Amino acid sequence: MPVPSVVPLLRVRELGVTHDGERTPAPASASFDIAPGEVVLLLGPSGSGKSTLTLTLNGLLPQSVPATVTGTVEVDGLDTQTTPVAELSTRVGMVFQDPDAQLVTGTLLDEVAFGPENLRMPVAEVLARAEAALRRVGLWERRAENPDRLSGGGRQRLAIACALAMGSPLLVLDEPTANLDPAGIEDVYAALAELVAAGDRAILLVEHNLDAAVGFVDRVVVLDHAGRLAFDGSVDDVLRGHAADLHAMGVWLPVSAIAALRLRRAGFVLDPLPLTPDELHAALEAEAGPSPTVDGHPSTGSGTGASVSPAPGTRVAGPATPVAVPVTPVAELVEAPHAPLIAVRDLTLRRGRTEVLHGIDLDVPRGAFVAVVGANGAGKTSLIQALAGVVAPPKGTVHVDGLDVGRADARTLSARIGFVFQNPEHQFIAHTVFDEIAHGLRLQHLPDDEVRTRTEALLERFGLTDKAESHPFLLSGGQKRRLSVGTALVAGAPVLVLDEPTFGQDRARADELLSLLAELNAEGTTIVVVTHDMQLVTDHADRTVVLADGRVLADGPTADVFADDDLIRRAGLRPPPLRRALRGLVRHPELSRVARLADLPDGVEAPTEGAS
Repeated sequence: MPVPSVVPLLRVRELGVTHDGERTPAPASASFDIAPGEVVLLLGPSGSGKSTLTLTLNGLLPQSVPATVTGTVEVDGLDTQTTPVAELSTRVGMVFQDPDAQLVTGTLLDEVAFGPENLRMPVAEVLARAEAALRRVGLWERRAENPDRLSGGGRQRLAIACALAMGSPLLVLDEPTANLDPAGIEDVYAALAELVAAGDRAILLVEHNLDAAVGFVDRVVVLDHAGRLAFDGSVDDVLRGHAADLHAMGVWLPVSAIAALRLRRAGFVLDPLPLTPDELHAALEAEAGPSPTVDGHPSTGSGTGASVSPAPGTRVAGPATPVAVPVTPVAELVEAPHAPLIAVRDLTLRRGRTEVLHGIDLDVPRGAFVAVVGANGAGKTSLIQALAGVVAPPKGTVHVDGLDVGRADARTLSARIGFVFQNPEHQFIAHTVFDEIAHGLRLQHLPDDEVRTRTEALLERFGLTDKAESHPFLLSGGQKRRLSVGTALVAGAPVLVLDEPTFGQDRARADELLSLLAELNAEGTTIVVVTHDMQLVTDHADRTVVLADGRVLADGPTADVFADDDLIRRAGLRPPPLRRALRGLVRHPELSRVARLADLPDGVEAPTEGAS
C-alpha cells in the first residue's frame, strides 16, 4: 500500500522578485517545498535574495514593500501575494535580520503579548503564551523593562520570543543568532528544537553561523549568485557532498569543514567531510597522516604556520617570512615607550538608570588590531560607542590620539575615528549608495572629479558598483554592511571601530572585508572590532579585550587569552571551533598547536597578488 505524501506547509515555485528601481531579480528563480516538522537552512551569497525571499512568505512583499513578483508562494494553501498580511501572520512567524524593525512597545511583556492580542485571544491565553515565550529565551525576569535597555543580543532574543508566542506553524528566522553570545545561541536552538519535535511546525532558517546550526537542520537549500536554486538536499548531500562548490561560491561553511577542505589539499583524506569539531578531531585521530596531494605537491603534514603559504591579507606568526601583511607583535606594541593611541580612564556609562560600564581603564596601542568580546550585556557596544564619541561618557575620559572625545565636535572626531554601527541603517543619510559614500568626501570640500573618482573606486572595491543609484535601504543585509564600512573608511581616519563587521556577509565578502582591514592595519590604521565570532578573533586580532558585567575581565595577546579555558568559561564564551577540534590531538600533535585557519597546512600554492 503506497504511503501518502505529506502535504507541504510551504510551496515556492519559480519565485522571482525585482524591487522597485532595480533591474535584476533576486531571487530570480527559486522552487522548493517545506513539510511540517522540517528545519530547512537557506544559504546563498550576499545579494542572492535570501532575506527578500523570506519577506514573500508572510506577504510583506509585495503587499507592503513594492516589488514585481513572479512565480508563486503558498503557505498552508494560501497565496501570499493576495492573502492579507494579518491572516498570513497566523501561519508565518517572522524574526527579521534586524530585530529593531519589529519592536514597537514599551515593555518586553507588552512586546511579546502584542501579536496574540491582535488575534483577539483571551487574556489568559495571551499572558500564558507571552510568559512561555519569554522563559524560553531567558527574558522572563526582565519582562517589565523597556526593550531599548536590552543589548543587541537581548533584542534578538526578544524578537524570537515574539515569533514563538504567535504559535504559527511556519517559523521564519533571518540570522536569528547574529547578535547572540555562544550560550544564547545554544539556548535558542534548544528552544527551537523543542518546538519542531512535535512534528506540526516547520522552520526556515537563514543563518551564517553554521557551526551552531549544522546539528539542528534537516535540509539545505542553496541559491547561487544569480538568485537561482543551486542545491536542495539533506545536510550530508549538500554540505558534505558539495562543500567545495559552496566554498567556491562564497557561501559560509562550518569552520571544521573549511579546515577539512584545507587539510584535504595537504593530503589528508578526511572522508566523509567533517562538519563539527568533534567530527574533525575524530577523523584526524583515525588517519595515519597526509599522502601526496592530487596535484602532485608532496606534503609532510607538519601543520605549522611556518611551512604554510598564507592567504592574501593574513598575518604570519612565528618564524615565517611575512609574505602578506607584516604586523608588529603585540608585546612590542605594549612595551613601546610611546603613549597609547586610545586611552580610557575610569570610564563609567549609564543606559537609563542602569550602569553598564564600571570604571573602565584601557589602553589601545597605535597600529593594533583589537577584538572586544564578551557575553550579551557585557558592555561591548557601549564601550566602543564611548571610544568613538557616539555616546558621551558621564564619568571618565576617552582620548584618541590626544583628542578628548567628550569635548570634540563631530567633524573633528570623524577625522580621527571611523565608526561602523551594529545596524548599518543607523548611519545612512543619503538617497543613493553613491551619495552615501560621497558625503564624507564632500564634507572635506574636495573637487567634484576627485569625489567621483574616489567614490567609484570604493564602490568597486566593495562590490557595489551596480548598486550606485539604489537606495541604501533596498540593499541586502550584506550589501548594507559593506556600504556602512565604506562610509567609515572614506574619510581615512587613523582609527576604525566596527560593531559585528561580518554580520550579514557571505563568506567571500567577509574574507574580503577582513583582508581589507588587515591591509589597513598593516598601513597603520588601528582596528577595534566587537564580534561574537571567536574564530574571527583568533584568526585576525593581535589583542583581545574580554568584558564581563561592564568590567574588563582580561586584556592581552589573543593567543594567551584563548589559551585560558577557565577565563573563556567565566566570560560566558566558548573556545573557537578550530581550537576545540585540534586541541589534544594524539596522532598529529603538531596540529594541536594550530589555532588559526591560515596556519593549517595547505597543498595549494599561495595565490599571486591580485588573484581572487
